[in-house]
Amino acid sequence: MAPFVENKAKQQQGEEKMPQPKVKLVVTGDDFGYCERRNQGIVDCFKAGGISNVSLLVNAVSAEHAAELAKRNHIPIGLHANLSEGLPVSQDLKGSTLLNKDGFFRGKMGFREVLQSGQLKMSEVEAELRAQVNRFCELVGHMPYHMDGHQHVHILPEVREVFAQVLSDFGITYTRVPIEPGLKFCTFLPPRLRDFNAQVEKDALESVEVFHRHGIRWPDVYLGLSTMGKNMSVSNLKRALGFTLEASLDDRVTSPLIQSNDAATDSCCPVTAELMVHPGYPSQPHQGGCGEGPDDFSQSADRLHELNTLRDPLVLNYYRQQGIHLCAFKDF
Repeated sequence: MAPFVENKAKQQQGEEKMPQPKVKLVVTGDDFGYCERRNQGIVDCFKAGGISNVSLLVNAVSAEHAAELAKRNHIPIGLHANLSEGLPVSQDLKGSTLLNKDGFFRGKMGFREVLQSGQLKMSEVEAELRAQVNRFCELVGHMPYHMDGHQHVHILPEVREVFAQVLSDFGITYTRVPIEPGLKFCTFLPPRLRDFNAQVEKDALESVEVFHRHGIRWPDVYLGLSTMGKNMSVSNLKRALGFTLEASLDDRVTSPLIQSNDAATDSCCPVTAELMVHPGYPSQPHQGGCGEGPDDFSQSADRLHELNTLRDPLVLNYYRQQGIHLCAFKDF
């Protein structure tokens, strides 16, 4: 046998022996662009193998810096659509129902309150979402590989219809549906956070039909609500990922989430999952944010804690041992 043919045969044999991954896991670093320290922490986490994907806030003060880092380091990137924090991207929203009297978005709970009051104009939501997609393309040079919502605004009533239509119009295939298996058993979470998470899951369940109708897809399993900040640990990540590893074909096919994914009908296909994370070096006071300065969440030491946990050799070894392959939405 010729050397080239022999080597090729050996290579093919090696490929055949490579085990099929049990899980294709997208570990998404949210809030890319928030400040240069957060950006650098996210990049360092990516280089260490702790994350595999990022979600960009295009209205954040360091969005351009983040986009350049993503290009330089070949980081798969999507859009973290923001309707709740900072300044809008659209120039046509003066006096908008999206904004407070100072011209800023109304905040995580303020946005929800004005939506619930029936005063929020969906035409303004649509205009801002389209402006953010266009800004993303200007910064990054291509369409987002996925698009989700900062503080989960994309799954809220009425907003999800507009969001799904914008995704469909731009040909953005993937989004996030934050329904986390086992979340109701996470009694270690404080009551206020448990209440908020329960509402997030309710909204997410109600968004399934909307995204499905528009041809939008999402991974089989979502993780991240129970592993944020100080609640992220090696043991807690293993607990959360255990639900993904235990997911059987029957579980996936019967789940309302997975009926949107053609791959779920193939017993040879690995489970797909997304783990939402927020690593980084904590923001300094008055440095960063989306126009109003950084919030407590970004200045918290929890950001560094997540960064260090995600790149912990115990976590990375666990992925290898369990057949968990880190990838990005663009790899689906």
